[in-house]
Amino acid sequence: QVRLVESGGGLVQPGGSLRLSCAASGRIFSISAMGWYRQAPGKQRVLVARITSSGGNINYADSVKGRFTISRDNAKNTVSLQMNSLKPEDTAVYYCHAHTNWGNEYWGQGTQVTVSS
Repeated sequence: QVRLVESGGGLVQPGGSLRLSCAASGRIFSISAMGWYRQAPGKQRVLVARITSSGGNINYADSVKGRFTISRDNAKNTVSLQMNSLKPEDTAVYYCHAHTNWGNEYWGQGTQVTVSS
């Protein structure tokens, strides 16, 4: 089992910044990749950014490239998402995700990000 606990999120004006963090606990040695997904009202959950355990492979959704940065601290078992130049269309519930070497997937409880003036 892997437990994911998110922090950060909130209300920010367009053009502002927020930082999300996710702390992993449990069988963390089995994690091969971590990432962030988001789900806007009435829409499907989609990948925002993903990073492998080594940090050697990072992927971003086209809509956030150049604005969001994902990073991980293996010593602290955390993954973070720095979000800059936020737009109203970034408004969604953001979920931390972990994928293990055995093919298991785990999700955090989600944190709301609202971009509005």
